[in-house]
Amino acid sequence: MDWLGIGVLVIGVAFLALVVLLIKPLMKLSGVLGSLQKTTDKLPQNVDDISSQATEVLTTGNDTLNQLNTQIRELSPILHIIGDAGNATRKLSSSMVDATEEMKASTAGGSEITKGRNLEGLYGALTLGYYIFQKQRKN
Repeated sequence: MDWLGIGVLVIGVAFLALVVLLIKPLMKLSGVLGSLQKTTDKLPQNVDDISSQATEVLTTGNDTLNQLNTQIRELSPILHIIGDAGNATRKLSSSMVDATEEMKASTAGGSEITKGRNLEGLYGALTLGYYIFQKQRKN
């Protein structure tokens, strides 16, 4: 029994020496855990702030998109009118080109004369005038 008591006493002294040896690192660890606790206590508030800011940004973005959609809806008829005017102009110019080509084909003998004397522009203007005159005559 004496040996058992001496063994327990030696083990107790060893644990006491271990505790004395580990006091400084354990105190530093408790400081680290304390600062970690302070940081994690602030975390829910920080997450709430970030999520509220993200919500504000998304709301502002949605409002901006709604305003943009409204403005585009308001401009849509104007854009359709411009498209219709462009189509009408294209049809008119293509019919004028067709008439000019038809006139050139019907007067094929005069094409060498106009090219030789650089009168293509004048010839085109006269053809256009003739075409407009014929259209007015029909109406």
